[in-house]
Amino acid sequence: MRHVIALDVGGTGMKAALVAADGSLLHRARRATGRERGPDAVVGGILDFAAELRAYGAAHLGGEAAAAGVAVPGIVDEERGVAAYSANLGWRDVPLRDLLAERLDAPVALGHDVRAGGLAEGRIGAGRGADRFLFVPLGTGIAGAIGIDGRVEAGAHGFAGEIGHIVVRPGGLPCPCGQRGCLERFASAAAVGQAWAEACGDPEADAAHCAEAVESGDARARAVWQEAVDALADGLVTALTLLDPRTLIVGGGLAEAGETLFAPLREAVRRRVTFQKLPSIVPAALGDTAGCLGAGLLAWDLLTPSTTPRKVAT
Repeated sequence: MRHVIALDVGGTGMKAALVAADGSLLHRARRATGRERGPDAVVGGILDFAAELRAYGAAHLGGEAAAAGVAVPGIVDEERGVAAYSANLGWRDVPLRDLLAERLDAPVALGHDVRAGGLAEGRIGAGRGADRFLFVPLGTGIAGAIGIDGRVEAGAHGFAGEIGHIVVRPGGLPCPCGQRGCLERFASAAAVGQAWAEACGDPEADAAHCAEAVESGDARARAVWQEAVDALADGLVTALTLLDPRTLIVGGGLAEAGETLFAPLREAVRRRVTFQKLPSIVPAALGDTAGCLGAGLLAWDLLTPSTTPRKVAT
């Protein structure tokens, strides 16, 4: 059966699938990234994992993969196929597309993990049918993917969508990027968890605990939560003013709070807009499979270049 390899590389783990032309997932697998062994070992692990997936396809699906798509974190030069930098994985200027193409003897697409996730959400997830969308996952940090007519914009230098580094609180908390007051220092899951741990005095507390405390009526938790919601609304209104998306998709760990997040967020954004058209604000639909599904779409696009949405089973 004709299929492609889809691989999503994270800081701690790799998720993979073999994806058929009709979008069905024929095989799934996971591996540890092994970043503690250093960047060279991580690259070697990716190549070996991809080769294992190719071998599985040959043995069980009647042939080797027609192409592969891989999504990685950090700064990605998609045009050159280079993983330029990742603080989590410790690599710089890795020609990952060429290395994989040589190992697999097949065409390879290299993409950014968040943009790949956004591609999947836009074509087959929460943004399906929207000609313009913005995907914003709220995790350890905050990133973004700008969707336009079935594709995701990378920008001239690969930085498009970095909404987490919009300054929403000038002179505020320092950010590793070198600025102060960046959105992700106030509204990421990590930032909310840190703020709640300090407020409640429990160093083990995280954003999920904060959400639970909000739901139970804890005043301290509500104050922490509202500060995050206000900062997020400020950042999102800046983004929608520039991009005018039809749909705004919010994902990541913080979005798992459901209406505890979305109800006050929609209201906070509504209060801030003036002339702007208010987009639909919806939760992401694909969860932690979005990056892998997006990598599969990138691979199929190599074989059938088109921005027409492709149906993929989840």
